[in-house]
Order: sequence, then C-alpha cells, then structure tokens
Amino acid sequence: MPDTEDRGRRLSGVPQQRYGRVPPRADVVTYRVRAELLETTPPVWRKLMLASDLNLADLHDILQVAFGWTDSHLHGFAAGPEFYSKEAERYLCPFDEAEGEDEGVPEAQVRLDEVLAEEGDLLAYAYDYGDGWQHLITLEAVLPRTGGTQRAICTGGERDGPVEDCGGAASYELIAAATDPANVGRAGALADFAAIFGAQADPADFRPTPFDVDQINAALARLGPNPVIDVASLPPRLAELVSLIPGLRTLRELLAAAGLTDAVEIDPATAARMVRPYAWLLNRVGTGGIRLTSAGYLPPVHVAAAFADLGLAEEWIGKGNREADTVPVWRLRETAQKLGLIRKRLGELQLTARGRAVRDDPVALWWYLAERMPVGSADELQSQAGLLCLLVIAAGRPCDVGVVVADLLGSIGWMWSDGTPLTPGVLERAAGDTSEVLRRIGAMNGNLLSSFAATPTADGALFARAALRTWPA
Repeated sequence: MPDTEDRGRRLSGVPQQRYGRVPPRADVVTYRVRAELLETTPPVWRKLMLASDLNLADLHDILQVAFGWTDSHLHGFAAGPEFYSKEAERYLCPFDEAEGEDEGVPEAQVRLDEVLAEEGDLLAYAYDYGDGWQHLITLEAVLPRTGGTQRAICTGGERDGPVEDCGGAASYELIAAATDPANVGRAGALADFAAIFGAQADPADFRPTPFDVDQINAALARLGPNPVIDVASLPPRLAELVSLIPGLRTLRELLAAAGLTDAVEIDPATAARMVRPYAWLLNRVGTGGIRLTSAGYLPPVHVAAAFADLGLAEEWIGKGNREADTVPVWRLRETAQKLGLIRKRLGELQLTARGRAVRDDPVALWWYLAERMPVGSADELQSQAGLLCLLVIAAGRPCDVGVVVADLLGSIGWMWSDGTPLTPGVLERAAGDTSEVLRRIGAMNGNLLSSFAATPTADGALFARAALRTWPA
C-alpha cells in the first residue's frame, strides 16, 4: 500500500531506499529518467522525458519502443533497484494478473509518480525471464510540464538495442563485437560466436537493433493511452487466448477498438446484402433438395447458376460449371454444411431444420452465421486463427488481416509444421473456413486470385463484433 509516512520523510530530506508506493502527485509534472540495461559495458541506456501520471503499463510500452524490443515475452516491475528483491513490491503484467498471481499489484493500476517520487528514486524492470534482461530506471529530475508536451519523448541514449532471443547480456556483447568491423576484438568474438552458436550460424542474424532517436520518437508519438482490458469480462475462450499473449499492446488495442461491450444492431438491408450468397444457396436447395452427382458434387446447372447469379467470375477463372473446378461454389456449399444450414443425405443436398427457419429471414440468417463464428474446429491453431481473425476485423482498422493474425499467432509460439514462421497465408491455411465465410459475406475485401491480402470492411466490423459477443453459441 502507499506509504504516506515514507513520503513525508523523503520530502523532509531524509534519504531512504523505498520498496513500495507513495501517494500520487496532485499535479502532473515531467520526469527526466535514465533507463539502463544492466550488465552491458559500456551500458546501453536511454534518456526519457515522461509525464508523471503515466501508469506502469504505459511505461512498459515506452521501454519496449526505446530499446527496440518486440513485446514477445513476459515482463514485470518492482520498486527499488533489484527486480528479485524480497523487500520490493512487485507490479504484475497482464499475464500474471490473468493467472491469478496475488503477490503484487496490476501494473495498469500503478502510476509512475507512485513509484518514482523524488530525484534518485529507482524502479526495476525485467523483460524476458529466459534471457534475463534487467533494466534500471532512475528518476534524474522533476521538471515543470507545459501544455501540449508529448507524454513520452526520448532525448538521448547510447548503443544499439539487443535483438530478441539472443541469449542475454553476455551474448549481446559477443554479438555486438562480432558484428562491428571496427571492434579490435572482432576476430576473437567471431570465433567464440561460432563455438557457442555453431559454425553455420551468422552473427548478422542477431545484429542489434540500431539506436535511432528519431525513429523511437516517431513510434512513441503513435502510442496512445494504454488500453486497460478487463479480461474477466471477455468470453472464456477469448480470455484464455488473451492470456497466452502476455501484455501485447497490439492485442490490447484490438480489444479496446473492437467495442465488445457495445450493442450490435443490424438493419435488414445490410443483413440481406451480406448473407445473400448463403440465402441464395438455401433457396436453391429449397424444400425439394438437390440430387448430387455420383461423385457427390452439385450438378453443373446449379454450379453455373451460382457462378452467374453471385458474380463469381470476378474472383475465379474458368467456365464455372463444375463444382470440383470452381472453388468459390464448392467452398460456399462446404461452409454452409459445416455451419449446419444444409446436409447431405441419401445422395441429396437438403436443408436442415435451422436452414429452413432462416432462409427467408436475412436478419435471422445474419445472426445465425455470427453466432457460429469462428467455424468450429478441433484443431487448436484453426480455432485460434479464426478467433483472432474476427478480433482484427471487429477492431475495424485498415490493415492486412493476415499479417496481423500471423504476428499474433507467432507471438504465442505457433509455426507451420515444417518449422517455418507463420505467414499472412494463415487465413487460408489455418483460418480457412472462418476466412471463407467472412470473405463471402463481405466482411473482408480481397480474394485468392488477387492476393492473400484481406482488409476489414465496415460491415465486417459489425458482424465480427456480433460474433465475438455471442460466441460460443
């Protein structure tokens, strides 16, 4: 808890090392702090000008930018100079909080001026407990704050930042020497690098992140207020997924922008426009059903009708009269089956009871589809890819959905079976069924012929929000 008596002693000029919080300041000032990466020689450091009312979740994002980290690992703060001190009060990252860790305070609830109050105060910050990057933040000066000042500015620093997963401070120093042509010990560093990482390893693959104060400040200017997400309010599976990507700002920003607590209302005209492909198929099957070919496909007359009526020539090459050669028609039928709208029975394609109930009601069909997104799968990667695809679309921001989803899945640790990193093609290879439905109803622009790129639409954002609010059905 904040220690009012301790703050009084410090204001009276009595020096004392603190290991906890004090009450926040009544006014907002500018803090000049030095953030140093410990065990580096000469030290890697950054000088920062910070608004005193930032919270520690904000500070985490700022430090990630300042040192060139990618927010791919766990982190934490502790009052005082040593992160692992038994005396220090700990401040929890979102993952710790979601896991029910009770020995500490959520970082988003702690203001910077509660842990750095007077010049000389210290705050420990740890990042990536495997590589063990320890940072020390020192409050150097308390300055007046002027209106319009950016809340975080980098004014200086020394040395490039370490690359992720390089092995810690000792490995960073070795790599820095091995990749610096001017370093007098480069030959020895290259030999040591080969002995540790293998003769085939290339030090250039671990090259430090260049220190560029202009680039850092441009990135800091893009950092808005840190979204604080109530994980407990999310649907259980989404909350579980969020807990796997600890503290990732991209994910928090998507959740904040998705408006998952906002009411969703869909007008009949928009619903009819979006569900038209599935409504067309349901009405084509009708109450009498469709006799399939001996190979189990739609007869050519129905394929040609779908190809013409749904305008599929714009996205697929061919005559559009054989289902096996007309992927958009085949995938439309396949996803309709997986969604429980139609079924195969005794060589016929038939409407299910639910398909009959919603085929003439666009709003009901729209909600039916939303409630069954992402398309169910026993495969964990497919399930998570579909869920993240919906989240990115619900946020409604201009982006390549596949790129963002691949990055988020990669941060969990997913990769392809051959060991290669995930690519934007994850929407076709992993989130295929969910991606297909979203493209078909106009929730995403883009198709397989043009590229894998897919961007959210305004209609799609509303649909994805409805899906996430009602999932699982």
